[in-house]
Amino acid sequence: MNQECFSLPEKLKAHEAFWEGVGPGLILIPPGRQELYDLQNYIDRFGNPERMWAAEMERASRVIGQITDGIPTVRPNLGVIFVPAIAGQSYELAEGAMPWPGPPLGQEDIRAIRHMDIVHRPLMDLAARFYQFHGASGRKDVVAYHPDTQGVFDIAHLLAGDDILYDLADDSRADWITELMDICLDLYVNVTRHVKLLLNEEPHTMIHGHGTCQGVYFPHAGVRLSEDTAVLLSPAMIERVVLPTVRHTGELFGGIFVHFCGKHQGLLRLLCSQQEVKAIDLGNPESYDMHQVLELCAETGTVLYSRVPALSGESWQSYIRRLGLWVQETGARVILRPTVFPETLDECAAMRAMWQEATCL
Repeated sequence: MNQECFSLPEKLKAHEAFWEGVGPGLILIPPGRQELYDLQNYIDRFGNPERMWAAEMERASRVIGQITDGIPTVRPNLGVIFVPAIAGQSYELAEGAMPWPGPPLGQEDIRAIRHMDIVHRPLMDLAARFYQFHGASGRKDVVAYHPDTQGVFDIAHLLAGDDILYDLADDSRADWITELMDICLDLYVNVTRHVKLLLNEEPHTMIHGHGTCQGVYFPHAGVRLSEDTAVLLSPAMIERVVLPTVRHTGELFGGIFVHFCGKHQGLLRLLCSQQEVKAIDLGNPESYDMHQVLELCAETGTVLYSRVPALSGESWQSYIRRLGLWVQETGARVILRPTVFPETLDECAAMRAMWQEATCL
């Protein structure tokens, strides 16, 4: 096996070709069965960037030498509270769990965010020190990427609490909702711009691992949005308060990659219909008819960058054949995170070759 084809420059070149519509789909073959997050001694690592970096590097090291299209990646694993905590929201740490947001802020505290220096906040400092350790390590074979930056509506929901859902249904609160979303949009943009500065990353491009130790190069999208709580909204509310911030963010950063958990067919279709949305990930793909999702992605030109569920007892060979046939039938472009696990490097190579043959449309 020619390992040069798995070097970072070669992967960047292959990813760039993929986004131009050239060549097969990408496949991020996992180095083995592992939990999405390493939570052992998490509280200690949360406040210690050097230990956080060492733990994330240990996970990323398993990808080096792996037969996969994924780029080894690490990030400061600070959870969904990263942006809200920078804005002043408290949070709780418990062993064996990701951070949990504290009580929502009052309106005046939210308004005060506009005048806040986000650069010198404690969690931004943790992220900056993580990147400093990575830069000083000289490990150019592993790429550092953004902490978890939730979408603008998710941030607004965390900061304002569930009252936002009642306010959305109350016409007399329309001015406050507009003000809240503007504040959270500015917060998201300012935090993201500073993180990109720390990473020395261009505004309109990124390498993003999406919470995993394997990343993807986006030559025409500079940010990821995670809009989980938008699944609580009606399509009309989504169009009124979520999509304007999606479009604005996409315009500022040259395109976006969007994730959401839960099931909401309307949200999925609305997001895929936005030209700024370059790729979509489903946190609960088992809740969808994935053939129909691929049809929607092909129809809208949206890349599916997601896990796709395996059938019960399905081998990796049958899995790749089935999904490859769906790609051929729909014409969708796919970055696949498999949910089946080959056992050897030879099987990984065979899996990758089978996927390339099936998706080279």
